[in-house]
Amino acid sequence: MKLTITLLVMFALLLASLPVAFSLGTLGLGMLVTGGFSPLMAPQAILSTLDGFILLAVPLFLLMSNILLYGGCGRNLYEAVQAWVGHWPGGLAIATIISCGIFAAISGVSVATAATIGVVAIPEMIERGYNRKFVYGLLAAGGTLGILIPPSLPMIVYGFITEESVISLFLAGIGPGIFLILLFIGFSIIYAQFFGGYTRTEKASWDVRWKSAINVFPTICLAALILGGIYSGVFTPTEAAAVGFSLSLVLTVIIMRSLSFKDFKKAVFESMVTTAAILIIIAGAKIFGKAVALYRIPQDISMAIQMYIDSKAFFITVVCMVLVAMGLVFETLSMVLIMVPVLLPAAISMGIDPIWFGIFIVIMVECALITPPVGLNLYVIQSVAKCKLGDVAQGVLPFLIMMIFTVLIMYVWTDLALFIPFKL
Repeated sequence: MKLTITLLVMFALLLASLPVAFSLGTLGLGMLVTGGFSPLMAPQAILSTLDGFILLAVPLFLLMSNILLYGGCGRNLYEAVQAWVGHWPGGLAIATIISCGIFAAISGVSVATAATIGVVAIPEMIERGYNRKFVYGLLAAGGTLGILIPPSLPMIVYGFITEESVISLFLAGIGPGIFLILLFIGFSIIYAQFFGGYTRTEKASWDVRWKSAINVFPTICLAALILGGIYSGVFTPTEAAAVGFSLSLVLTVIIMRSLSFKDFKKAVFESMVTTAAILIIIAGAKIFGKAVALYRIPQDISMAIQMYIDSKAFFITVVCMVLVAMGLVFETLSMVLIMVPVLLPAAISMGIDPIWFGIFIVIMVECALITPPVGLNLYVIQSVAKCKLGDVAQGVLPFLIMMIFTVLIMYVWTDLALFIPFKL
């Protein structure tokens, strides 16, 4: 009953066009007051949240991502990958997916990944005769790899609110990330072979290949340094973000000389706006989470699950359906902040590993990025391609199915996520 009333009030606030952050904060404060708790718990919850060291990684990764975006690193990356695999069946599609995967490993931001690679890849693929809806869907879905392949902002937030190891989460995201990339590549090859409609790219000369490889080498080194530093324990995720930001400036300003002062100001401003939005949402979600905990809603859900759901498979299926439905009205970070405190206790009571559950949540959040009407990647690709939102939404359907399939494989074979962090 408490959960039903809470959800109804939340949806009412959202339908009234109140931003998500303020909807959560207002609802949480209202619950504290009506429940007889001190409203001073709200500012205490906010202060205890926003002084977390790990959250410093958020603005730093955003800064790095935007600097690489405006510095043209995405173009060099795409051209290099295209030179090596562009002549394969569906070569440009394969180059797009691989480029998205590599850029995701640098930035950790899905929207930046979609925008950076999309600007270069969309006109090139359409010019080569690829189906427009397929191209739009490929770029929108490829961009979602930004939050699955580490470093990942949702993983950082998940680790922060659950007090789980962020490094373990990063390691756990590698297996599903590579699996998803291979699925996308396989589908692209099959689509190109049997549905055609594209002009095959001529094989690049070895001279062109090596020249493109040299151009992209500093960017690859940056990715290797960040990931290697995190996994070896040299850097914490926050320190890695700081190092990545510093080196991205060196790369774009000194080595490539591709970042103007005007573009630098744009990168800083956009990072500032996005960071402020994220932190406000986190603050609102923290107030809501405090109220939910005091009302014992997570415990009630856990008890209900134990009474009515007797298998992990059924539980995961129900959670999938809930998260897909949530993805229709909530953006990604809001989903993590709202649902994790509610669902994680129930998942642990079912014997589900919290690290595995984190990766599962991130994949479902990936789905939210490409489901209308609030899927951010859909709007990014629509803006870049100057096309109809419906065309992008239709194009992502096969990729959405592949993401759900990845969850199924990960459930059957848990080592897909857990082998690298715990058994390697």
